[in-house]
Amino acid sequence: MDRKDFLNSIGMSAAAFALINCIGCKKNDGSNSADTTGPTGINFSLDLSLAANAALLSNGGSLISNGVIVARTKTGAYIAVQRSCTHESYTLTYQSANSRFYCPNHGATFSESGAVTNGLVSRSLTVYNTQLTGTTLKVYS
Repeated sequence: MDRKDFLNSIGMSAAAFALINCIGCKKNDGSNSADTTGPTGINFSLDLSLAANAALLSNGGSLISNGVIVARTKTGAYIAVQRSCTHESYTLTYQSANSRFYCPNHGATFSESGAVTNGLVSRSLTVYNTQLTGTTLKVYS
């Protein structure tokens, strides 16, 4: 094998490796590019006495249900916003210590009221109403 053939084979191997890695970068969180706006017509309830919803019993806890992040702030208030970033629909996380929602893809952050506080985004999160009655938390548009 001469030098030209060797360099050509290395180049093809590198290209194949890069292609495989790029395919592996595809989002695998179930989101899609059309999911940058929050769901409409939201109307569901969470029974806080169930183990599946136990995260909401403590200040700072959160969970995702029906395309919505439902969280309990450090002060004990319940809040609900769309689960996906308004930039590229990656799933957000609630960071109670910083009182914000965070996108792990590009580092965008949103306040607890859904307003953009940092990052490549220009649109706020869709915010939903919450109402606690006994142990039932209603989330609605």
